[in-house]
Amino acid sequence: MNKEQITGKFDQVAGKIKQNAGEAVGSQKFANQGVADQIKGMAKETWGHVKNTASEVNKNAKATAKAQSEDAEQRAEAASHDVRARVVSATQNVGEKIGKKFDNIKHDQQHERDDRR
Repeated sequence: MNKEQITGKFDQVAGKIKQNAGEAVGSQKFANQGVADQIKGMAKETWGHVKNTASEVNKNAKATAKAQSEDAEQRAEAASHDVRARVVSATQNVGEKIGKKFDNIKHDQQHERDDRR
């Protein structure tokens, strides 16, 4: 409960007392002021509810945005990991192919030397 809700409730009670007192003494003006105070109190209390609700909606929206952001960040990290793994794998494959080519060249050179002897 916030300040507006509390003062709104207080204004409603004070207005009801004022209305009853005005009616008891026969003062329409005082009774009408009491009703006006009750209406003012209801408006304040309603404004307090609006503020609380807006605050809750804002908190929920922030929490949802944060969760979505964290989810997106996790997906991005997973995608980055996958790309790194593919790059490493491709690099290893290329390295192995190049190594085999060099081994073949060395082997061919060895045969040529052996043939010259």
